[in-house]
Amino acid sequence: MLITHDTRCALDTVVDLVNTAPEDDTTPDGLSDVAALDEFVRTHQISDVGTLSEFDLSAVRKIRGRFAGIFAAPDARSAAVIINELVASAGTTPRLTDHDGYDWHVHYFAPGASVADHLAADCGMALAFFVVAGEQERLRRCEAPDCRRAFVDLSRNRSRRYCDSRTCGNRLHVAAYRARRKEAAG
Repeated sequence: MLITHDTRCALDTVVDLVNTAPEDDTTPDGLSDVAALDEFVRTHQISDVGTLSEFDLSAVRKIRGRFAGIFAAPDARSAAVIINELVASAGTTPRLTDHDGYDWHVHYFAPGASVADHLAADCGMALAFFVVAGEQERLRRCEAPDCRRAFVDLSRNRSRRYCDSRTCGNRLHVAAYRARRKEAAG
């Protein structure tokens, strides 16, 4: 599956957006206020976004929940329903652009769109490409028991199980190793 630069950026953005949601009542919201949303927009170099407000924060949190639903969707049809709703609600307007030193790519949001519509359109279309290519199963949640972070499995053989092999994957492998040693010792 060919993944263009803008699609990869949108995938990274949607994964990071989904992962800002609190996992439970004890973890903080990664988009706790407008300043956090502004930082998210800056970090992900989201273009054509004006001054952000509480309304924007509320709208982005709402679509964040919809994106989380795509990662939890049991099948492509369920994911497609959510993606279609997100993209349609954003008033998608595809257009070619070559801004900020990037070569030609497609933006799916209308000029002057809100940050929520921008994310719904661009990130929704990036996820749509996975469903169209029959690769919806690559949109996953970490299999570590104490982690449910979202990620996109871009491995060749679709075998990635953890959001980060250096943390979740390594922690589980070390725990299994120690359990085997303890069992062998007796």
